[in-house]
Amino acid sequence: MKLHIITVGEPKLAYARLGWDEYLKRLQHYHQVQITHIPDKYAYDNDHIRKAAGASYIVALEITGKQLSSPELATFLEKRSQEGRALSLLIGGPEGLPQDIRSAADFQWSFSALTFPHDLAMVILLESLYRASTIAAGHPYHK
Repeated sequence: MKLHIITVGEPKLAYARLGWDEYLKRLQHYHQVQITHIPDKYAYDNDHIRKAAGASYIVALEITGKQLSSPELATFLEKRSQEGRALSLLIGGPEGLPQDIRSAADFQWSFSALTFPHDLAMVILLESLYRASTIAAGHPYHK
């Protein structure tokens, strides 16, 4: 499956950079992964964000979105894979994604009702995708 991770900014703190690199490497064993880090100056530019996502299935990371367990995320990814479209996952800037992007997204996903630092949210995204991918593949990582 083609996954396109689109983030406003990129991990800056050392721990986040290490986590990002580690889980990106692991995730690439299961999927074709494309990364787009949108510069902060375009954080609220609807056109710039939409252009990055293209015609893919868009998942907006949003605190009020639907929460998924790891097995539910695995099922979600398998269903999207069967549709044959690339899947774009969007993490906005400090104020989140623009309302137009959230409204136009195919799905809004929330990690938790908690608010996470931007850098940590990026690591959580990759680890969650990796964990769900191991579940779908029947590998024991998630235990």
